[in-house]
Parts: sequence; structure tokens; C-alpha cells
Amino acid sequence: MATLHLFDLDGTLIHGSAAPVEISRQLGLTEEIAELERAFATRRIEPPAFAERVRDLWSDLTEAHVAAAFDGAPWLDGIREVWAGIRESGDHCAVISLSPGFFVERLLDWGAHAAYGSRFPAVPFREPVDPAGILSPAAKVRIADELCARFGVARADCVAYGDSMSDAELFAAVPTSVAVNADHHLTDLASWAYTGRDLREAYELVRNRR
Repeated sequence: MATLHLFDLDGTLIHGSAAPVEISRQLGLTEEIAELERAFATRRIEPPAFAERVRDLWSDLTEAHVAAAFDGAPWLDGIREVWAGIRESGDHCAVISLSPGFFVERLLDWGAHAAYGSRFPAVPFREPVDPAGILSPAAKVRIADELCARFGVARADCVAYGDSMSDAELFAAVPTSVAVNADHHLTDLASWAYTGRDLREAYELVRNRR
């Protein structure tokens, strides 16, 4: 049976940072996004409210800013190599993130079979955020189930990679998980834990060991 590898984005594939942080950096709004990130991390605001405030913060956002944020993000080494190896072995890889889909979906060009993020208006923003399109930690499990159906696998055939408590529900739903540069709150829930800057090393923890 094929394996479905499910990757978080912020803090996992991007080392020590997040898509909203990298986008805001391009706009000179690092302090403002840091305040919102703290509020989100401490659950003082929920994902829809975070998205609405970010949309307002990014009123001047252009596709050029998004491209620069993506290209300049501190990505882990070896992402494309890992995904190429997963494809060559007949397995599947997908990214599920609460960050904006217009950023996450760029990873399809790196070899992901699927990439899901929160649905924002088209850039530059002319429309408000639809709260129904903003993902939550629980939505990661729902999307994982949809991907299982798409690829003909079961939850038992999934491996999840994440770094924060927003990944905890997905870690609980699948049998194998890798905490990547995470603190003890998530490593205590994970099958494996990895600290470093190379996704190839994290992948080796689970390759051929399930």
C-alpha cells in the first residue's frame, strides 16, 4: 500500500518562520505581524479573525511581494529531493497549512501532489475574506481524509510532519508522525522528533520503517 506524507508549512517546511511573517516582511510590517502571530499562538484570536486582520494589514500586497516572500523564505534543505523520492517510490506527498493558499499552492511546482491553504481573495485584495474558506487545525484532518480518498489510501497509511499544536489533531488521527523543530508539546505526541535544517534527515526517520 502506498504511503501519504502530509506536511505542515509554517515552522515545518519553513524553518523558524511562517508564510504570513515572510509576506509581511516584504511590506515592512514585521512588528505588526509579530503581534498577530502571538495572539494566534496564544489562542486570543481564532483563524478567521486572524485572516481578516491579516487581509487588512496586507492592503498593499501584490503578486511581486508574494513571489519575493516565497523565494526568500528560510526553507528547509532537501524539500524537492524528498518529494521527488516520494514520487519515485509510488507514494504521495501533500502540504496542508492554515496559511494563505496563494502562498501554499506555489509548492505544487516543487513536486507536491497537492497543496491546501486558507482561501483568501485574489491578490491584490479587492474582496473581503470569507471565513468559510479559512482552515482550522480540525480542517487538516478533514483534508487528510479527502486526500486519502483521492489517492486510495487509509489513515493508517499516512505520515504527518508538523511543528506546533495546530498539528496535534492530525498527529492524533494518523499512526505515524514526525515533529519537526517542535517543542515538547508536540514531540510528546509524535512517533519521531527531528531538529535541524534538512528535510531529507527528517524523512529518513520514517522511510522504510513503518
